[in-house]
Amino acid sequence: MESLLSLAFDNLSSFDGGKIKKGLKQVEGLLAQICLSGPTSPRKQNAADPGRNRDRDQPSRKVLADLSGDPAFREFFKLQEGFEWNIAQRLLTTLDWLVVRGGDGQYDLLIVNALDLIQGVLLLHPPSKVLFSRSIHMNLLLDLLEPINCPAIQSATIITLVVALLDRPQNTRVFEQLDGLLTVTSLFKSRETGREVKFRLTEFLYFYLTPETPSIPRAEARMSAVAGPGLLQRSPSKLAKVFCAGGGGAGGGHGEGAGSESDATLSVEAKKQFVDRYLPGVVDELLKDLDTYKPFGGVLS
Repeated sequence: MESLLSLAFDNLSSFDGGKIKKGLKQVEGLLAQICLSGPTSPRKQNAADPGRNRDRDQPSRKVLADLSGDPAFREFFKLQEGFEWNIAQRLLTTLDWLVVRGGDGQYDLLIVNALDLIQGVLLLHPPSKVLFSRSIHMNLLLDLLEPINCPAIQSATIITLVVALLDRPQNTRVFEQLDGLLTVTSLFKSRETGREVKFRLTEFLYFYLTPETPSIPRAEARMSAVAGPGLLQRSPSKLAKVFCAGGGGAGGGHGEGAGSESDATLSVEAKKQFVDRYLPGVVDELLKDLDTYKPFGGVLS
């Protein structure tokens, strides 16, 4: 896996758009191998129904519970704990270069692709979200929400922002300190903002107004060390339960730092007041919709 990452990182570090595109494809292929199982075992072909044969040969998506026993995923997770092979960090560096050089829109598609991959990496390796506790990385996302960017970039950025803030109250506080709410609500109120982007912004506000859940304490301290399943045992997320179900891993004795995580959380009422500064009279309707329609399948309500 190191050799595959090395090739991808070399291309991502290039100043050539074609090589960067190739690097993004290589990262996408690696993540696909982790998220997709191989084709089912060979069976007797059905000559009367060739379409059924094709369906059987297609790789199927793995459910989250399958990850606990997947050696490829465990190797991937172990590599992501160190700086050298951390994909999210490399993608952010590439994204920053694309934003600086892509003022004329020539790299818009690559920017969207990079954002999509960042989303996937953060979901597969939640500790990488700690990168967005740094203002330089959070500012990069906020810059991509500026009206100068195309709707596809804005929509992809909003989704990436949700993933980066999910179960990371510290990141949410950085987002607030950098006037992220002002950026989001200004885009929401702008007449130039398209319908699709406004829909994504509404989803973001729904998400922001849900109760906060601390997750994976002390991730900052573990990003440079090789961590095992014990790191995830402290997370209430579904991903953590996968490792807990698999057994093994370290037990207690690593609870220090949880207090600071808890201190970073804010109540829904406090966040409601923040949003109300920029969208007066809208928050109550958003909370009412959140309670009535239960977006995100109700899991965040």
